[in-house]
Amino acid sequence: MLPNEMTKNRRPKERRAKGPEQALSALMRLCARTEKSESDARRLMRGWGVPEADAEKVLGRLIRDRFIDDARYADAFVREKLRLSGWGEYKLRTALQRKGIARETIDAALRQIDRTGMTDRLAEQLARKARNTRAATAYELKTKLIRYGLSLGYDYETVLDTVLRFVKETEPCDAFQ
Repeated sequence: MLPNEMTKNRRPKERRAKGPEQALSALMRLCARTEKSESDARRLMRGWGVPEADAEKVLGRLIRDRFIDDARYADAFVREKLRLSGWGEYKLRTALQRKGIARETIDAALRQIDRTGMTDRLAEQLARKARNTRAATAYELKTKLIRYGLSLGYDYETVLDTVLRFVKETEPCDAFQ
C-alpha cells in the first residue's frame, strides 16, 4: 500500500467531548500528577468541547481548590528548565509569557534564580558544545558558541564572557570584543 493510500484509509482521531464534571475530574487527575497553568487547563477544555461558561466555572474551582496556581507553576517551570534544559532568563520569560502567566508572577519566579549557578550551567553547556562543534578558525568557533548561548536565552554579555574563556587562541576581531 502506498503512503497516500494509507492516509486515506485512516479515520481522523475523534475528540471525545467532555461535560464540565468530566473535565473537572480529568483536570484534577492531571494537576495531581504535574503542574498545569490556567492556559493549559483552558486549552485542554477547549479541545474537549467544554462550553466557555462551564470552562470558567471549572477553572475557578480548580484555582479555589489549589489544583492550579500560576505562581507555583511558574516556580516549577523555572526550576525544571534551568536544571534540565539549561535555559537562560530570556527564554524562560518568553516561554512563561506565551503560557499567559502574569508579568509579576514571572518576575517573582525569576527572582529566585541562582545567577551563579546559571552562569556555571551556561559554561558547562558551551564547553560541551565546543567539544562537538567543527570550526576552521577560532572566529568561527566563537560565532557558533555565541549563537548557541543566545539561543538558550542568556544575555549577550554573559555569553560573550563565557565564550571568551573557552576560545583562548582568538584572532583579532573587533566585532566580539
